[in-house]
Amino acid sequence: MSWNASDITDQTGKTAIVTGANSGIGLIAARELARHGASVVVACRDTSKGDAAVEQIRKDLGTSGATASLTVGKLDLASLDSVREFAAGIHESHPDGFDLLINNAGVMATPKSTTADGFELQFGTNHLGHFALTGLLFDLLEKVPGSRIVTLSSNAHKPGKIDFEDLQHEKRYHRWKAYSQSKLANLMFSNELARRIIFSDLDMTAVAAHPGYSKTNLSTAGNSLDGGGIVSTLSKPFLKIGENVIGQSAEMGALPTLYAATVPGLANGSYVGPDGMGEMRGHPVLVKGTKASDNLESAERLWAVSEELTGVTFPAELKSGVVTG
Repeated sequence: MSWNASDITDQTGKTAIVTGANSGIGLIAARELARHGASVVVACRDTSKGDAAVEQIRKDLGTSGATASLTVGKLDLASLDSVREFAAGIHESHPDGFDLLINNAGVMATPKSTTADGFELQFGTNHLGHFALTGLLFDLLEKVPGSRIVTLSSNAHKPGKIDFEDLQHEKRYHRWKAYSQSKLANLMFSNELARRIIFSDLDMTAVAAHPGYSKTNLSTAGNSLDGGGIVSTLSKPFLKIGENVIGQSAEMGALPTLYAATVPGLANGSYVGPDGMGEMRGHPVLVKGTKASDNLESAERLWAVSEELTGVTFPAELKSGVVTG
């Protein structure tokens, strides 16, 4: 029987942080976690949109919405200062730790731009922002037995390549190649984190998920950042056709995330996506990433580079299992 949100186990007593929970898949994930008893931190760049999302979730939950535990936290993944401020706030509000981190927020196919720290926008937001956030919150996750980290990747990781000679795409920028690199980085990070957790014998789990082709505002938002320029004008009709022909609802697109976040006993390094043709749509099942996503040497190098760029290091007990030299 196909897995649905109604199959989510009781989450009472658990605390979840969901990045980008003010819209799309993140909003639905936050709503369903709250529906099943979790306390949810809606982490987003625009807190007014976060407040609106909480109001919508309470409305959707009906009579139980009034008592649902939902808070809003300001988090701009394109700013390491913001990531650090958010993490500091979570340390203050949740000193005993929390159960679940969902690295969901992201941008897609943006025009050439940089983060506040000078990183290419998609790599900096989608990967480096979440890498830094996970590292800064890792000690709190360690405090809770069985805690879980879910990182969102994409089918777009499949043609992706980590260009270590031009990570910031300064030599030549192509929005879709940059997006694919960022989504490959997300999956490589999740896989490497899982390996380190296993090697270090920690009681926690790192898994990844992807939504297939879902009707959210991600593609529209990314393309609108160039002010409706010629590229977005040409690409929007194709994106709309794709959504109408093979796309699935955001409700369905959120199921892999919820499966990855809540199914008991999910193994470290699992990857969840839709069960339909090409993993474009359908109900959540375990899927496989590309060989590149599981390349040990590249993952180790990406981890080291990410620590160097962000200035965020994970606890010393989180050892790498790769033997070098």
